[in-house]
Amino acid sequence: MLIVQKYGGTSVGDLARIESVCNRIIGSIKNDNKLVIVVSAMSGETNKLISYANHFSKTPNLKDMDMLLSTGERVTSALLSIALNQKGFKAISMTGRKAGIKTNSAHTYAKIVSIDNQNIQDKLNDGNIVIIAGFQGVDQNQEVTTLGRGGSDLSAVAIAGAIGADLCEIYTDVDGIYTSDPRIVKKAKKLSEISYEEMLELASLGAKVMQNRSIEMAKKMNVNLIVRSSFNNNEGTLITKEEKIMEKPYVTGIALDNNQARVSLSGVKDRPGIASEIFTALSNENLNIDMIVQTIGRDGETNIDFTIPQSDIQRTKQTLKNFTHDFGSADYDEYIVKISIVGSGMRSNSGVASKAFTTLAQEGINIMMISTSEIRISMIIQRKYGELIARELHSIYGLDVV
Repeated sequence: MLIVQKYGGTSVGDLARIESVCNRIIGSIKNDNKLVIVVSAMSGETNKLISYANHFSKTPNLKDMDMLLSTGERVTSALLSIALNQKGFKAISMTGRKAGIKTNSAHTYAKIVSIDNQNIQDKLNDGNIVIIAGFQGVDQNQEVTTLGRGGSDLSAVAIAGAIGADLCEIYTDVDGIYTSDPRIVKKAKKLSEISYEEMLELASLGAKVMQNRSIEMAKKMNVNLIVRSSFNNNEGTLITKEEKIMEKPYVTGIALDNNQARVSLSGVKDRPGIASEIFTALSNENLNIDMIVQTIGRDGETNIDFTIPQSDIQRTKQTLKNFTHDFGSADYDEYIVKISIVGSGMRSNSGVASKAFTTLAQEGINIMMISTSEIRISMIIQRKYGELIARELHSIYGLDVV
Protein backbone atom coordinates (compact mmCIF):
# COMPACT_ATOMS: atom_id res chain seq x y z
CA MET A 1 0.00 0.00 0.00
CA LEU A 2 0.99 3.60 -0.59
CA ILE A 3 0.31 5.48 2.63
CA VAL A 4 0.71 9.11 3.68
CA GLN A 5 1.19 9.57 7.42
CA LYS A 6 1.01 12.96 9.09
CA TYR A 7 2.40 13.58 12.58
CA GLY A 8 1.28 16.64 14.52
CA GLY A 9 3.24 18.86 16.88
CA THR A 10 2.53 16.85 20.03
CA SER A 11 3.51 13.63 18.24
CA VAL A 12 6.96 15.09 17.43
CA GLY A 13 7.10 17.34 20.50
CA ASP A 14 10.64 16.41 21.56
CA LEU A 15 13.49 14.08 20.59
CA ALA A 16 12.03 11.12 22.49
CA ARG A 17 8.73 11.48 20.63
CA ILE A 18 10.51 11.77 17.29
CA GLU A 19 12.26 8.50 18.18
CA SER A 20 8.85 6.95 18.91
CA VAL A 21 7.48 8.18 15.57
CA CYS A 22 10.57 6.72 13.90
CA ASN A 23 9.80 3.29 15.38
CA ARG A 24 6.15 3.51 14.30
CA ILE A 25 7.23 4.29 10.74
CA ILE A 26 9.61 1.31 10.75
CA GLY A 27 6.71 -0.90 11.82
CA SER A 28 4.66 0.33 8.86
CA ILE A 29 7.54 -0.23 6.42
CA LYS A 30 7.88 -3.85 7.56
CA ASN A 31 4.40 -4.48 6.17
CA ASP A 32 5.74 -3.71 2.66
CA ASN A 33 4.10 -0.30 2.55
CA LYS A 34 5.51 2.69 0.69
CA LEU A 35 5.43 5.72 2.98
CA VAL A 36 5.30 9.46 2.61
CA ILE A 37 5.53 11.23 5.96
CA VAL A 38 4.32 14.80 6.55
CA VAL A 39 5.37 16.49 9.79
CA SER A 40 4.44 19.55 11.82
CA ALA A 41 6.85 21.67 13.82
CA MET A 42 7.76 20.37 17.28
CA SER A 43 5.15 21.33 19.89
CA GLY A 44 5.46 25.01 20.84
CA GLU A 45 8.01 25.80 18.14
CA THR A 46 5.71 27.93 15.96
CA ASN A 47 4.58 30.03 18.93
CA LYS A 48 8.21 30.52 19.92
CA LEU A 49 9.08 31.76 16.42
CA ILE A 50 6.13 34.16 16.46
CA SER A 51 7.31 35.55 19.82
CA TYR A 52 10.78 36.09 18.35
CA ALA A 53 9.28 38.10 15.51
CA ASN A 54 7.06 40.10 17.86
CA HIS A 55 10.12 41.05 19.91
CA PHE A 56 11.15 43.24 16.98
CA SER A 57 7.77 44.13 15.47
CA LYS A 58 4.10 43.66 16.24
CA THR A 59 3.35 43.89 12.51
CA PRO A 60 6.18 42.03 10.78
CA ASN A 61 6.32 41.66 7.00
CA LEU A 62 4.27 38.60 6.05
CA LYS A 63 6.84 37.30 3.58
CA ASP A 64 9.42 37.36 6.36
CA MET A 65 6.98 35.59 8.68
CA ASP A 66 6.54 32.78 6.15
CA MET A 67 10.31 32.39 5.83
CA LEU A 68 10.54 32.24 9.62
CA LEU A 69 7.57 29.99 10.38
CA SER A 70 8.40 27.44 7.68
CA THR A 71 11.64 26.56 9.47
CA GLY A 72 9.86 24.69 12.28
CA GLU A 73 8.62 21.90 10.02
CA ARG A 74 11.96 21.72 8.21
CA VAL A 75 13.73 21.02 11.49
CA THR A 76 11.35 18.15 12.29
CA SER A 77 11.57 16.58 8.83
CA ALA A 78 15.38 16.68 8.87
CA LEU A 79 15.61 15.19 12.37
CA LEU A 80 13.21 12.37 11.49
CA SER A 81 15.17 11.56 8.33
CA ILE A 82 18.44 11.51 10.28
CA ALA A 83 16.91 9.16 12.86
CA LEU A 84 15.58 6.75 10.22
CA ASN A 85 18.84 6.66 8.28
CA GLN A 86 20.75 6.00 11.49
CA LYS A 87 18.54 2.95 12.06
CA GLY A 88 19.39 1.65 8.60
CA PHE A 89 16.28 2.79 6.71
CA LYS A 90 16.66 4.86 3.58
CA ALA A 91 14.92 8.20 4.07
CA ILE A 92 15.07 11.69 2.59
CA SER A 93 13.62 14.98 3.83
CA MET A 94 12.00 17.60 1.61
CA THR A 95 10.74 21.15 1.93
CA GLY A 96 7.37 22.08 0.48
CA ARG A 97 9.21 23.49 -2.52
CA LYS A 98 11.04 20.20 -3.18
CA ALA A 99 7.75 18.34 -2.79
CA GLY A 100 6.29 20.42 -5.63
CA ILE A 101 3.62 22.22 -3.57
CA LYS A 102 2.52 25.36 -5.46
CA THR A 103 0.32 27.93 -3.72
CA ASN A 104 -1.14 31.37 -4.30
CA SER A 105 0.59 34.40 -2.78
CA ALA A 106 -1.60 34.92 0.31
CA HIS A 107 1.28 34.89 2.78
CA THR A 108 0.61 33.17 6.17
CA TYR A 109 -2.70 31.79 4.83
CA ALA A 110 -1.89 30.50 1.34
CA LYS A 111 -4.06 28.08 -0.62
CA ILE A 112 -2.64 25.12 -2.50
CA VAL A 113 -2.99 25.57 -6.27
CA SER A 114 -1.30 22.39 -7.51
CA ILE A 115 1.24 19.70 -6.62
CA ASP A 116 3.88 18.41 -9.02
CA ASN A 117 4.38 14.92 -7.59
CA GLN A 118 7.30 13.86 -9.81
CA ASN A 119 10.04 14.41 -7.22
CA ILE A 120 8.09 12.52 -4.56
CA GLN A 121 7.43 9.63 -6.95
CA ASP A 122 11.09 9.47 -8.03
CA LYS A 123 12.29 9.28 -4.43
CA LEU A 124 9.69 6.60 -3.58
CA ASN A 125 10.76 4.56 -6.62
CA ASP A 126 14.35 4.79 -5.36
CA GLY A 127 13.24 3.04 -2.16
CA ASN A 128 13.11 6.10 0.10
CA ILE A 129 10.80 6.91 2.96
CA VAL A 130 9.91 10.46 1.87
CA ILE A 131 9.59 12.96 4.72
CA ILE A 132 8.00 16.31 3.85
CA ALA A 133 7.86 19.50 5.89
CA GLY A 134 4.16 20.30 6.17
CA PHE A 135 2.42 23.68 6.35
CA GLN A 136 4.36 25.23 3.44
CA GLY A 137 4.83 25.65 -0.29
CA VAL A 138 5.97 28.26 -2.80
CA ASP A 139 4.05 30.71 -4.97
CA GLN A 140 4.50 31.48 -8.67
CA ASN A 141 7.46 33.74 -7.80
CA GLN A 142 9.15 30.95 -5.81
CA GLU A 143 8.50 32.84 -2.57
CA VAL A 144 8.02 30.61 0.49
CA THR A 145 4.41 30.55 1.74
CA THR A 146 2.67 28.94 4.71
CA LEU A 147 -0.84 27.50 4.76
CA GLY A 148 -2.23 28.82 8.02
CA ARG A 149 -3.90 26.94 10.84
CA GLY A 150 -4.12 23.21 10.19
CA GLY A 151 -1.67 23.59 7.31
CA SER A 152 0.23 20.35 7.90
CA ASP A 153 -3.00 18.32 7.76
CA LEU A 154 -3.82 20.12 4.52
CA SER A 155 -0.36 19.33 3.12
CA ALA A 156 -0.80 15.64 3.94
CA VAL A 157 -4.26 15.35 2.38
CA ALA A 158 -3.25 17.23 -0.77
CA ILE A 159 -0.12 15.10 -1.20
CA ALA A 160 -2.13 11.90 -0.66
CA GLY A 161 -4.51 12.97 -3.41
CA ALA A 162 -1.70 14.03 -5.74
CA ILE A 163 0.20 10.72 -5.50
CA GLY A 164 -2.91 8.51 -5.45
CA ALA A 165 -2.26 7.17 -1.92
CA ASP A 166 -4.44 4.32 -0.69
CA LEU A 167 -4.77 5.94 2.72
CA CYS A 168 -3.88 9.10 4.62
CA GLU A 169 -3.33 8.61 8.36
CA ILE A 170 -3.49 11.69 10.60
CA TYR A 171 -1.61 10.99 13.83
CA THR A 172 -2.39 13.29 16.72
CA ASP A 173 -2.81 13.27 20.51
CA VAL A 174 -6.37 11.87 20.40
CA ASP A 175 -7.35 8.43 19.17
CA GLY A 176 -10.18 9.38 16.83
CA ILE A 177 -13.34 11.43 16.33
CA TYR A 178 -15.83 11.40 19.21
CA THR A 179 -19.57 12.03 19.30
CA SER A 180 -18.79 15.14 21.37
CA ASP A 181 -15.87 16.66 23.26
CA PRO A 182 -15.10 13.96 25.89
CA ARG A 183 -13.77 16.63 28.25
CA ILE A 184 -17.30 18.05 28.43
CA VAL A 185 -19.45 15.02 27.70
CA LYS A 186 -17.96 12.18 29.72
CA LYS A 187 -20.18 9.61 28.00
CA ALA A 188 -19.00 10.55 24.49
CA LYS A 189 -17.92 7.59 22.39
CA LYS A 190 -15.40 7.20 19.62
CA LEU A 191 -16.78 6.79 16.12
CA SER A 192 -15.41 4.02 13.94
CA GLU A 193 -16.31 5.98 10.80
CA ILE A 194 -17.86 9.28 9.74
CA SER A 195 -18.71 10.85 6.39
CA TYR A 196 -16.86 13.80 4.87
CA GLU A 197 -20.05 15.90 5.11
CA GLU A 198 -20.57 15.19 8.80
CA MET A 199 -16.91 15.79 9.62
CA LEU A 200 -16.99 19.07 7.70
CA GLU A 201 -19.92 20.23 9.79
CA LEU A 202 -18.28 19.17 13.06
CA ALA A 203 -14.96 20.80 12.10
CA SER A 204 -16.64 24.10 11.21
CA LEU A 205 -18.74 23.97 14.39
CA GLY A 206 -15.90 23.81 16.90
CA ALA A 207 -14.56 20.24 16.81
CA LYS A 208 -10.81 20.82 16.92
CA VAL A 209 -9.41 17.46 15.78
CA MET A 210 -9.16 18.58 12.14
CA GLN A 211 -9.65 21.82 10.23
CA ASN A 212 -12.43 21.98 7.64
CA ARG A 213 -9.97 22.93 4.85
CA SER A 214 -8.38 19.49 5.17
CA ILE A 215 -11.74 17.70 5.08
CA GLU A 216 -12.85 19.72 2.05
CA MET A 217 -9.63 18.73 0.27
CA ALA A 218 -10.09 15.05 1.22
CA LYS A 219 -13.64 15.05 -0.12
CA LYS A 220 -12.61 16.81 -3.34
CA MET A 221 -9.71 14.42 -3.99
CA ASN A 222 -11.50 11.31 -2.65
CA VAL A 223 -8.84 10.62 0.00
CA ASN A 224 -9.71 8.15 2.74
CA LEU A 225 -8.56 9.57 6.08
CA ILE A 226 -7.94 7.86 9.39
CA VAL A 227 -7.51 9.97 12.52
CA ARG A 228 -5.63 8.09 15.26
CA SER A 229 -3.27 8.57 18.17
CA SER A 230 0.51 8.40 17.88
CA PHE A 231 0.68 7.34 21.55
CA ASN A 232 -1.15 4.00 21.29
CA ASN A 233 -2.18 1.36 18.76
CA ASN A 234 -5.93 1.86 19.08
CA GLU A 235 -8.07 1.82 15.96
CA GLY A 236 -8.80 5.34 14.75
CA THR A 237 -11.79 6.89 12.97
CA LEU A 238 -12.20 6.53 9.20
CA ILE A 239 -13.42 9.64 7.34
CA THR A 240 -14.84 8.58 3.98
CA LYS A 241 -17.74 8.79 1.53
CA GLU A 242 -21.19 8.46 3.09
CA GLU A 243 -22.16 5.57 0.81
CA LYS A 244 -19.29 3.48 2.19
CA ILE A 245 -20.73 3.62 5.72
CA MET A 246 -22.97 0.65 6.44
CA GLU A 247 -24.90 1.80 9.53
CA LYS A 248 -25.67 5.53 9.68
CA PRO A 249 -27.20 6.89 12.91
CA TYR A 250 -29.57 9.81 12.36
CA VAL A 251 -27.46 11.96 14.73
CA THR A 252 -23.68 11.50 14.65
CA GLY A 253 -22.43 14.14 17.05
CA ILE A 254 -22.99 17.21 19.23
CA ALA A 255 -20.60 20.17 18.83
CA LEU A 256 -20.16 23.05 21.26
CA ASP A 257 -18.39 26.23 20.10
CA ASN A 258 -17.47 28.69 22.85
CA ASN A 259 -15.56 31.04 20.53
CA GLN A 260 -18.66 32.95 19.46
CA ALA A 261 -19.98 36.49 19.84
CA ARG A 262 -23.29 37.94 18.68
CA VAL A 263 -23.53 41.34 17.01
CA SER A 264 -26.97 42.99 17.11
CA LEU A 265 -27.61 45.98 14.85
CA SER A 266 -30.90 47.69 15.69
CA GLY A 267 -32.69 50.40 13.78
CA VAL A 268 -30.99 49.55 10.48
CA LYS A 269 -32.31 51.62 7.58
CA ASP A 270 -34.49 49.24 5.58
CA ARG A 271 -33.32 50.08 2.07
CA PRO A 272 -32.14 47.86 -0.81
CA GLY A 273 -28.42 47.09 -0.61
CA ILE A 274 -27.77 47.93 3.05
CA ALA A 275 -27.06 44.29 4.03
CA SER A 276 -24.79 43.93 1.00
CA GLU A 277 -22.81 47.05 1.95
CA ILE A 278 -22.34 46.00 5.58
CA PHE A 279 -21.36 42.40 4.90
CA THR A 280 -19.14 43.30 1.94
CA ALA A 281 -17.19 45.66 4.19
CA LEU A 282 -16.84 42.93 6.81
CA SER A 283 -15.76 40.43 4.14
CA ASN A 284 -13.13 42.84 2.81
CA GLU A 285 -11.57 42.79 6.29
CA ASN A 286 -11.50 38.95 6.17
CA LEU A 287 -14.02 38.78 9.01
CA ASN A 288 -15.76 35.41 9.17
CA ILE A 289 -19.52 35.81 9.54
CA ASP A 290 -21.49 32.76 10.61
CA MET A 291 -25.19 32.89 11.45
CA ILE A 292 -27.28 35.84 10.19
CA VAL A 293 -30.86 36.77 11.12
CA GLN A 294 -32.72 39.82 9.74
CA THR A 295 -36.18 40.76 10.98
CA ILE A 296 -39.01 41.99 8.77
CA GLY A 297 -38.71 45.75 8.19
CA ARG A 298 -41.20 48.07 9.89
CA ASP A 299 -41.45 51.87 9.67
CA GLY A 300 -38.40 51.98 7.43
CA GLU A 301 -36.16 50.11 9.89
CA THR A 302 -35.05 46.53 10.52
CA ASN A 303 -32.74 44.63 12.87
CA ILE A 304 -29.80 42.45 11.81
CA ASP A 305 -28.09 39.94 14.11
CA PHE A 306 -25.03 37.91 13.18
CA THR A 307 -22.31 35.90 14.88
CA ILE A 308 -18.51 36.18 14.62
CA PRO A 309 -15.52 34.61 16.40
CA GLN A 310 -14.83 36.37 19.69
CA SER A 311 -11.34 37.26 18.54
CA ASP A 312 -12.83 39.40 15.75
CA ILE A 313 -14.92 41.71 17.92
CA GLN A 314 -12.56 44.71 17.86
CA ARG A 315 -12.04 44.55 14.09
CA THR A 316 -15.80 44.21 13.60
CA LYS A 317 -16.44 47.29 15.75
CA GLN A 318 -13.86 49.24 13.75
CA THR A 319 -15.43 48.23 10.43
CA LEU A 320 -18.97 49.04 11.55
CA LYS A 321 -17.94 52.58 12.53
CA ASN A 322 -18.23 53.42 8.84
CA PHE A 323 -21.96 52.59 8.99
CA THR A 324 -23.08 54.36 12.17
CA HIS A 325 -25.35 56.64 10.09
CA ASP A 326 -27.13 53.51 8.77
CA PHE A 327 -28.30 52.03 12.10
CA GLY A 328 -29.32 53.14 15.58
CA SER A 329 -27.07 51.03 17.80
CA ALA A 330 -24.77 48.01 17.85
CA ASP A 331 -24.64 45.59 20.77
CA TYR A 332 -22.00 42.88 21.28
CA ASP A 333 -22.65 39.76 23.37
CA GLU A 334 -19.66 37.55 24.17
CA TYR A 335 -21.52 35.38 26.67
CA ILE A 336 -23.03 32.97 24.16
CA VAL A 337 -22.24 29.54 22.71
CA LYS A 338 -23.26 27.71 19.57
CA ILE A 339 -24.59 24.22 20.15
CA SER A 340 -25.01 22.04 17.05
CA ILE A 341 -26.55 18.66 16.22
CA VAL A 342 -24.98 16.90 13.22
CA GLY A 343 -26.02 13.78 11.35
CA SER A 344 -26.58 12.72 7.74
CA GLY A 345 -29.55 10.65 8.93
CA MET A 346 -31.50 13.88 9.49
CA ARG A 347 -32.35 13.85 5.80
CA SER A 348 -34.68 10.90 6.32
CA ASN A 349 -35.70 11.28 9.99
CA SER A 350 -38.29 13.80 11.18
CA GLY A 351 -38.50 15.25 14.66
CA VAL A 352 -34.79 15.93 15.25
CA ALA A 353 -35.30 19.69 15.61
CA SER A 354 -38.43 19.43 17.76
CA LYS A 355 -36.64 17.11 20.18
CA ALA A 356 -33.84 19.66 20.63
CA PHE A 357 -36.22 22.60 21.04
CA THR A 358 -38.32 20.68 23.56
CA THR A 359 -35.22 19.83 25.60
CA LEU A 360 -34.22 23.50 25.81
CA ALA A 361 -37.77 24.56 26.64
CA GLN A 362 -37.93 22.06 29.51
CA GLU A 363 -34.71 23.54 30.90
CA GLY A 364 -36.14 27.08 30.59
CA ILE A 365 -33.44 28.10 28.08
CA ASN A 366 -34.12 30.72 25.41
CA ILE A 367 -32.82 30.15 21.88
CA MET A 368 -31.42 33.41 20.48
CA MET A 369 -30.67 32.28 16.90
CA ILE A 370 -31.21 29.14 14.81
CA SER A 371 -29.64 28.00 11.54
CA THR A 372 -29.94 24.70 9.71
CA SER A 373 -28.59 22.67 6.81
CA GLU A 374 -29.60 19.26 5.50
CA ILE A 375 -27.51 17.53 8.16
CA ARG A 376 -27.10 20.17 10.88
CA ILE A 377 -29.10 22.25 13.37
CA SER A 378 -27.25 25.06 15.21
CA MET A 379 -28.58 27.18 18.06
CA ILE A 380 -27.17 30.20 19.90
CA ILE A 381 -27.84 30.15 23.65
CA GLN A 382 -26.37 31.73 26.77
CA ARG A 383 -22.88 30.43 27.53
CA LYS A 384 -23.72 29.33 31.07
CA TYR A 385 -26.04 26.64 29.67
CA GLY A 386 -23.71 25.32 26.95
CA GLU A 387 -22.14 22.30 28.64
CA LEU A 388 -25.40 21.26 30.31
CA ILE A 389 -27.26 21.24 27.00
CA ALA A 390 -24.42 19.44 25.21
CA ARG A 391 -24.75 16.59 27.71
CA GLU A 392 -28.57 16.62 27.58
CA LEU A 393 -28.72 16.46 23.78
CA HIS A 394 -25.99 13.83 23.64
CA SER A 395 -28.14 11.66 25.88
CA ILE A 396 -31.55 12.19 24.25
CA TYR A 397 -30.19 11.31 20.80
CA GLY A 398 -28.81 8.02 22.13
CA LEU A 399 -25.13 8.86 21.76
CA ASP A 400 -24.02 8.06 25.32
CA VAL A 401 -21.65 5.15 25.91
CA VAL A 402 -23.80 2.37 27.35
